[in-house]
Amino acid sequence: MTMDYKKTLNLPNTAFPMKGNLAQREPEQLKKWNQADLYNKIRQEFAGRPKFILHDGPPYANGEIHIGHAVNKVLKDIIVKSKSLSGFDAPYVPGWDCHGLPIELQVEKKIGKAGVKVSPAVFRKACREYAGKQVNIQKEAFIRLGILGDWEHPYLTMDFAFEADIVRSLGRISQNGHITKGAKPVHWCTDCGSALAEAEVEYEDKHSPAVDVRFQVVDEAGFLSRCHHAPEHDGSGPLSVVIWTTTPWTLPANQGVALNPELEYSVVQCEKDGNKERLVVAEALLKDAMLRYDIENYHVIAYCKGSELEHQLLQHPFYDRQVPIILGDHVTTEAGTGAVHTAPGHGQDDYVVGLKYGLPVDNPVGNDGVFLPNTEIFAGEHVFNANAHVLEVLEQKGKLLHHVAILHSYPHCWRHKTPIIFRATPQWFISMDKNKLREQALSEVKRVAWIPEWGQARIESMMEGRPDWCVSRQRTWGVPIAFFVHKETGELHPRTAELVEQVAQRIEQQGIEAWFELGAAELLGDEAEHYEKMTDTLDVWFDSGVTHACVLDKREQLHFPADLYLEGSDQHRGWFQSSLLASVAMKEVAPYKAVLTHGFTVDAEGKKMSKSKGNVVAPQSVMKNLGADVLRLWVAATDYRGEMSVSDEILNRTSDGYRRLRNTARFLLSNLNDFDPAQHAVADKDLLALDRWVVDRAYTLQEEVKAAYETYQFQHIYQKVHHFCVIDLGGFYLDIIKDRQYTAKADGLARRSAQTAMYHVLEALTRWLAPIISYTADEIWQYLPGERSGSVFLETWYQGLTKLDDDSVLNREFWQKIMAVRAAVGKELEKSRAKGDIGSSLNAEIELYCNAEFFDALSRLSDELRFIFITSNASVMAEQDAPEDAIQTEIDGVKLKVVVSEHEKCVRCWHQRPDVGKTAEHPELCGRCVENVAGDGEHRQYA
Repeated sequence: MTMDYKKTLNLPNTAFPMKGNLAQREPEQLKKWNQADLYNKIRQEFAGRPKFILHDGPPYANGEIHIGHAVNKVLKDIIVKSKSLSGFDAPYVPGWDCHGLPIELQVEKKIGKAGVKVSPAVFRKACREYAGKQVNIQKEAFIRLGILGDWEHPYLTMDFAFEADIVRSLGRISQNGHITKGAKPVHWCTDCGSALAEAEVEYEDKHSPAVDVRFQVVDEAGFLSRCHHAPEHDGSGPLSVVIWTTTPWTLPANQGVALNPELEYSVVQCEKDGNKERLVVAEALLKDAMLRYDIENYHVIAYCKGSELEHQLLQHPFYDRQVPIILGDHVTTEAGTGAVHTAPGHGQDDYVVGLKYGLPVDNPVGNDGVFLPNTEIFAGEHVFNANAHVLEVLEQKGKLLHHVAILHSYPHCWRHKTPIIFRATPQWFISMDKNKLREQALSEVKRVAWIPEWGQARIESMMEGRPDWCVSRQRTWGVPIAFFVHKETGELHPRTAELVEQVAQRIEQQGIEAWFELGAAELLGDEAEHYEKMTDTLDVWFDSGVTHACVLDKREQLHFPADLYLEGSDQHRGWFQSSLLASVAMKEVAPYKAVLTHGFTVDAEGKKMSKSKGNVVAPQSVMKNLGADVLRLWVAATDYRGEMSVSDEILNRTSDGYRRLRNTARFLLSNLNDFDPAQHAVADKDLLALDRWVVDRAYTLQEEVKAAYETYQFQHIYQKVHHFCVIDLGGFYLDIIKDRQYTAKADGLARRSAQTAMYHVLEALTRWLAPIISYTADEIWQYLPGERSGSVFLETWYQGLTKLDDDSVLNREFWQKIMAVRAAVGKELEKSRAKGDIGSSLNAEIELYCNAEFFDALSRLSDELRFIFITSNASVMAEQDAPEDAIQTEIDGVKLKVVVSEHEKCVRCWHQRPDVGKTAEHPELCGRCVENVAGDGEHRQYA
């Protein structure tokens, strides 16, 4: 009776599912993590170890999370988990930005404007409730992404204690002499009705009227006396300095005309519309200007440097006002006429140069963007609508030389997507230069590690040119600027530091409402009648900018400065900068040791995502369809330092990559089903040579993986680990050891050696993958044999891998040669299979004819060489003995002859061997299988 030899094979078996079914399985796993209180268990496990603090930049508590949020949080989670594996105590405290205009706008839609339909107190309460709901929506999505953190105790900028610490931070910055108040021009959104921070401004194309306007010289003789010209050749017709502007609506606020002191200016005699006149234009722009004015006949009658015309008076084009010529380095020859209309109430450069000359800071525009009632000619008109009226008045007065509509880059509100204006209003500022804040901040920038390196140059250029930080807002839902200002002198109360602390203590108990309900007399007593209590709120960028003081300084498990800040590359002008300025203003030190930036998500064609284009990829739908681990793997596999392309097709390709990783882990697990490392592990020195190689290969790769995690190069980790799984394991090692694993004696050295190697590899592989595909890695962990902790996240890098001795005969270089020859032979076997000469490779016996180098290497594997090629036999001979029909492989020095085996096939291992049927008790088996079934098990040394 024939024996059923299938039962004698060690076939793979595991309960670890082949299909991930991540969308269903991940929520179940998440539930287990929560039940196990995993995050706090990690904290207990790593307590007392060196700290690594990644400080979370707070997302805004408004709306569902988008793919950019997912990228940001996953990158942070990868870093925090990898730091734990490296032996650090790496707590992660997530946070939210909870005050500000976007929340106000949402609440206005529901209950109306504060102070109009509802009281400010009721409005603020509604804002707090709305923000709380948004936090919960976003928190749930972040947790679903597999982000481990202190979700039970996040920081919220609207928590009473946090609000109090924001006020304290303002007080400290004031105490250090960095706070000023003044009517300075700021970015102003007429839709918001408030000043905007630098980071709240984005530039979009806008059509504007570009106009050339005559400012007539008051004293022609005095003006020309400053110029070089032929005596008694003064020319004829009105003499005007020509300005060029794209904001005609700012002309009512004009207080001067700026020239560059070093530029040459020409006085040109010309004729326009039949009238003779003299125009003053920068020499470098003269030809362009005349072409623009359609003036063909002109000649220069005088010239001078800009510096020679300082203080000359010009007539305002439509008001009864004379304005001076002033000098400024901001005047260039990039466009226009070289003469810049100057309205200190409507521009930063104008304001700065106006201060120098003592020009009035005139702002005739209200909060709503409408000219004030006392504005001559234009009262009640919205500034952008007034442009046409200004042109009409200029035309009537004979001052409009030329006008044309141009498309140019113009600042817009990032919320409303509408054009904004520069408008001088009384505001509170953190001064960049009053107490050397700019200088100190730039010095601190040099002490920070910027990743990528270009981040340093970027933030330096932004800091060098930025204006004072306007920190006041005219809003309802925000932390108050808790100052008392003297009604006559405008000075802060002399006890401001003490008063700020008293206010902060009240806010700790009642929230910001404590300030708004506070009567000045409660704190100031009889002095109250002399002081005004401020009603402005703080810029929300100040809220997030002081999180280092409100979170890092306050939580025992954290420390200041943070080891890392990580946000999108737009935050060089946002959170990185506001945090740096606030920290330096408070403590004279940067709040971070290193700053890492990531790019933005775009579609497969590199286009920005928008609902109207239909190219948005929502993380919620990805998690629902493919699973969070696929999304996490896409983040890790993409070079996040530039734009990150994502689409359904890209994610499906990532899903394929995920399956390869999962299948590799499953194959390893399925061959460890009867393996107990405590009983069956084989000592390093006793491992078969091939098994020893794969352990060394894993050792080498682990060092590379650790280095890549250390330098935040996650795509290299994916590439290397994927290559290891597909090429080193799937294409080489696992392919070779299948025979030994399935057919060798179950408890023999040959099989236990392979199992030991696979166990070591999987212990390491699970950890490599844990920061990236967290759910899957922890799922694998539960199936790994041997005693272990409850989660892979309680572990550090695997210590069971050992290095091959470079002096060993069968070292890395040896196995590289074997792999190369195997690949070359495999290609030739495939050709034979395609021609129909052989079926499987086990139908073949191969003869290798090699030069001395390869002869020596291949011969070392003796009779076990056939297992490397998965052929029934493999013999090695000298290259000079090669017959004429030997095939030259792709490797110089290696020729091959494929011979169809004539031997019987062993029914158990499928090798065709001459000893099949030599044992009467097992007539269908080869000698090796007989030994494995009925004897002590075959002896293997190499493969």
